[in-house]
Amino acid sequence: MATVARRTFASSPKRDALATWEEIVALLTHSNSDARAELESASGIAGSIIGDKACEKAAIIVSCEGPQTRIYCLYDDDAVEGSDANEDILGFDPMKGDWSISLPCDVDDLDWVQSALKQKSGRITARDKSETSKQAAGASEASASLVIDTERLLKS
Repeated sequence: MATVARRTFASSPKRDALATWEEIVALLTHSNSDARAELESASGIAGSIIGDKACEKAAIIVSCEGPQTRIYCLYDDDAVEGSDANEDILGFDPMKGDWSISLPCDVDDLDWVQSALKQKSGRITARDKSETSKQAAGASEASASLVIDTERLLKS
């Protein structure tokens, strides 16, 4: 399994959705100005997704040649308190090589968000926010059905 880094940003009401996206962009692109411009071009769309609280339980998934980064947002009292926030810099470049970002989105908004993102970038896409939960459930079921024949393994 690949290495995964998790970050959690305090959003509304601590900061508005657009300011939250700006902080996420700063974290991801501290050493990559080309990626920064591409992410900033999708600010309005990403801000809309963050404002709809799509990132509360479903992650923004950033994939690159290195570890995958999953970014969540805190809202309401959790955002104000901030004890579960982790906005620390990453120990690697999350935009290294052939990077991509998948934004979680409410299913009712998915068509327009995908269309709008396609006009801005080929690397930034949107998915149904419930898709992540289904994938996690499938992975849990698969690992639960895994049986190791230790007797046969020890004979090898």
